[in-house]
Amino acid sequence: MRPKDSAIAASPIAVPGRVRPTPSARGGLVLAALGVTAFSLTFPATAWALEGLGPWTATCARLVLAALVAGCCLAAARARPPGRRHWAGLVTVATGVVIGFPLLTTLALTTSTTSHAAVVTGLLPLTTACYAALRTGVRPPPLFWAAAVAGAAVVATFTVAESGGPPTTGDAYLFAALLVCAAAYGEGARLAAVMPGWQVISWALVLCLPLSLPGLGAALLAEPADLTTRSAAGLLWVAVGSQLLGLVVWYRGLARAGTARASQLQLAQPLLTLAWSAALLGEDLTPATAVAALAVVACITATQRAGAPRRPPGRRLEDT
Repeated sequence: MRPKDSAIAASPIAVPGRVRPTPSARGGLVLAALGVTAFSLTFPATAWALEGLGPWTATCARLVLAALVAGCCLAAARARPPGRRHWAGLVTVATGVVIGFPLLTTLALTTSTTSHAAVVTGLLPLTTACYAALRTGVRPPPLFWAAAVAGAAVVATFTVAESGGPPTTGDAYLFAALLVCAAAYGEGARLAAVMPGWQVISWALVLCLPLSLPGLGAALLAEPADLTTRSAAGLLWVAVGSQLLGLVVWYRGLARAGTARASQLQLAQPLLTLAWSAALLGEDLTPATAVAALAVVACITATQRAGAPRRPPGRRLEDT
């Protein structure tokens, strides 16, 4: 199937009062859900990596490892470099999910718990939907926005309350990570409609290798490293699982199901992160988690059943 064909198949069939997604769109939601599951392990895995590495070393090492794997995949597939018109979008992807989000969240985790940092992913779906609407001109219906805002409010209130208190110094990093990541998600989804999703993140990673490789060398000289089994496992996951494989299925899912609609599945990510944090880091969970989970599921369901988005006239599918 050509990329344009998949973009056409992702358009929902509108009927009064509900949306019946096409098989391609449903498959996109499954891929997006797999991406969310991979992302939910990012904060706990980063906390593991920080047990043996400094924040700059951990960030640069994950980028170098992911870029080397991505470069090998591109070489094995004999992938042709993207056209000139796609490089601006790839720079946005690289700035957001390759450099900005990993670095900013890693710095935040040096002063914040994973539970507190999860507030970023609670607000990210709404921010991503807003960026996509502004960038492409596609306008989801009012019910979608109401459910998206409600879901963001539930997750933000829950994660801040559970993390125990007022904003920390790491919140500035988290807020900046939110903005750059939303832009990278929107641009990556747009590019995944005209080129294979795995190539979007792979080219973005390779694009950053000239910066991340010397950055790793400088970080190793400045920060003491004491790599343990746990820190190595955490580094391996954030490099290959979160930074590469998770984004491959995520971008493909956004392209097939629509950025605004599929991004709302990420409302469940903070709750999954809390569950992983309890299992892997020994952080406490409270009965409020179940209440928040039910509220989030209700909001996600509402966003998926909202009416079909309104596309601007004359806009090409690959631009949306």
